[in-house]
Amino acid sequence: MTTTNVEATAVGSARKWWMLALGMFAQAAQAVFVNGVAFLIPELQASHGLSLARTGLLVAAPTVGVMLTLIAWGALADRYGERTVLAIGMAVTAAAGLGAASSGSLSATGVFLVLGGMAAASANAASGRVVVGWFPPERRGLAMGIRQMSLPLGIACAALTMPSLAHEHGIGWALALPTALCAAAALACAIGVVDPPRPSRTSAAGLEMLANPYRNSSTLWRIHAVSVLLVVPQYTVWTYALVWLISERHWEATAAGLLVTVAQVLGALGRMAVGVWSDAVGSRLRPLRWVAAAGGLTMAALALSDSAPSLLAIPALVAASVATVAPNGLAFTAVAEIAGPFWGGRALGVQNTGQFVAASLVPPTFGALIGILGFPLTFAIAAAFPVVSIPMIPLAGSADPARGTGKD
Repeated sequence: MTTTNVEATAVGSARKWWMLALGMFAQAAQAVFVNGVAFLIPELQASHGLSLARTGLLVAAPTVGVMLTLIAWGALADRYGERTVLAIGMAVTAAAGLGAASSGSLSATGVFLVLGGMAAASANAASGRVVVGWFPPERRGLAMGIRQMSLPLGIACAALTMPSLAHEHGIGWALALPTALCAAAALACAIGVVDPPRPSRTSAAGLEMLANPYRNSSTLWRIHAVSVLLVVPQYTVWTYALVWLISERHWEATAAGLLVTVAQVLGALGRMAVGVWSDAVGSRLRPLRWVAAAGGLTMAALALSDSAPSLLAIPALVAASVATVAPNGLAFTAVAEIAGPFWGGRALGVQNTGQFVAASLVPPTFGALIGILGFPLTFAIAAAFPVVSIPMIPLAGSADPARGTGKD
């Protein structure tokens, strides 16, 4: 290999990782905005006297916004590229965040959170497409596993900072943090993101890459359905772990936030680990079955340990926090690979729309269940969802592009 070729290879390799870093930054900033409101629940209850069900509605506001526009942003990414979608979407999210932070009423704050969520949806499909487009299949599980770390890392950032900011300075200052992060992400993506290479639409038509991947197979729909079920325990833990620690275990808010942060960091590492695992076994779908089973088992353990000593209950909470976030990267990567570069944005939009529909229902629904049934039974109900999902995961003969054989 000549010196020129070595340099070109090095530049190409460095660019892949730089695109991954930018995609992670955008997704992490979006995660702080969309999920950070959950960590304001104690302050909303203390300062405004809201019930868990009512605070759950506010927590769900940005998630509802994301749900409404995911497919549209995916279609725009398919047509106009990832850089444009990320830069514009994150800038509008920052503007909505500024409105939410400076609002004088909770009703107006809720409206701005919905609008910000609608814009923040741009990061979901576009950042994933950047990673899938720049990395080859044999490294894609690792890359997407790393990219998927951005969500729990963003939540960890929110858990570590937003409860104390809200307690010491008020809700507005707490919401200023995701606003600043989204503004920085918009600028970074506008300057640094390069759309991944893909064939022209004329060439793609000849290769049948423009064909609708939903038309002749149920594989994508099954993965979407599985992902919806797996979101329920994930968002149950994300939303109410802090509340459980404070109200049931009588922890201080700062200590509880620190534990949730540690659990989210471990969850992020878990996502990377299962991505590496999927590359090693040449399958996204086989590991998905195992991590779905782990999610059900750990949620059941958390339900059973609710009244147990902290020596047992806290590890159960951490294990559930890690296990319930592990499936996302596997399902996300499988959907992107099956759909291809000209349908990936829309397919990921459908994937995330279903997940966010479930995620938007979890805070108010499970908040009400906690009020009626208590934490143990509610955690047990959440444990049933991943168990139900296991037989729905595509089996042998389904498309599993990581294998390159069409078999799993």
